[in-house]
Amino acid sequence: MALTQVETSGLSGSGASSNSTTGNVFSQTGPFKNRIINGDMRIDQRNAGASVSLTTPATYVIDRWSFRSNTSINVQRSTTAPTAFTNSAYVTVPTGAASSSGHFNVMAQYVEGFNVSDLAWGSANAKAITLSFQVRSSQTGTFAGSIRNSAGDRSYVFTYSVSSANTWTTVSIAIPGDTSGTWLTDNLIGLSITFDLGSGSSFATTAGSWTAGNYSTASGAVQLTATTGATFYITGVQLEAGSVATPFERRSYGQELALCQRYYQTASNVELQMIASATVYDGPAILSLPVSMRAVPTVTVSGTKASNTGNTVVTTTFAHGFTVGMQSTSGTGPRGYTIMTYTATAEL
Repeated sequence: MALTQVETSGLSGSGASSNSTTGNVFSQTGPFKNRIINGDMRIDQRNAGASVSLTTPATYVIDRWSFRSNTSINVQRSTTAPTAFTNSAYVTVPTGAASSSGHFNVMAQYVEGFNVSDLAWGSANAKAITLSFQVRSSQTGTFAGSIRNSAGDRSYVFTYSVSSANTWTTVSIAIPGDTSGTWLTDNLIGLSITFDLGSGSSFATTAGSWTAGNYSTASGAVQLTATTGATFYITGVQLEAGSVATPFERRSYGQELALCQRYYQTASNVELQMIASATVYDGPAILSLPVSMRAVPTVTVSGTKASNTGNTVVTTTFAHGFTVGMQSTSGTGPRGYTIMTYTATAEL
């Protein structure tokens, strides 16, 4: 049986158009209620459910979800999920190690400023938000997480309880809007939501209020990364305006994929035809991306030349596409070229 938790503290702010209001308690309705993208973990363009052992400090595994660990964790999209969901993010700890003071072990999503500009954080009109999700862990106790700004100098640490091991728990946490600090409202990081997996004391503070500084956990919270074999699942993550948790917003698969492709996209077996304009350079061929990206992406292409010889070069990159040329030392006329795979990244 799922346990429902509700935490409220110091809520402020007022409702806006498209919100239902009862006194000081309000919730948003309408499209894009949930500011989290891929909160149900369905989209996994990079790994298609394969397990990833973190070898770098910050790694995107499941779309829009970045994992950072200074110790050792494995992450993958899982089919273990609560009722009405099909997937979750699954973290395992192969070799437990207590975090040193400077270790930063988190699961995070960086929310684009355009998508949270209406919250008016950093002003007297800052709106409250509600964070809700479902979580399951082999460990019990008090877990922590945080909301932070892009500069890492404003943080709100929250806590939640897992009282029964290996059981799905539903969590809802109401958080007051921050009336201080700088919160970006453009195509950069508007805010970040982190779920702590075992950060050190340098990132710990008292939970339940806005604090100047870069914090991800509360003192005494569970450190998942300290226990060999520990497991952690999470899904149904929703961040919405208002002080009431509403049912998880279910967007179509196509809508969710397109939202993810604003930040990362990949395709295979893409065939382009290049026409020789000289003996040393063919192309360029133009490829339009299915979704215009947050910013001009970093593009990588690889594949097989269908004729002649040469090296592939990405000649020009735009937010909505890129051109590809092929360098060669001999021959003229049409030269077929198949790009087996391309990836375009514009992550926050």
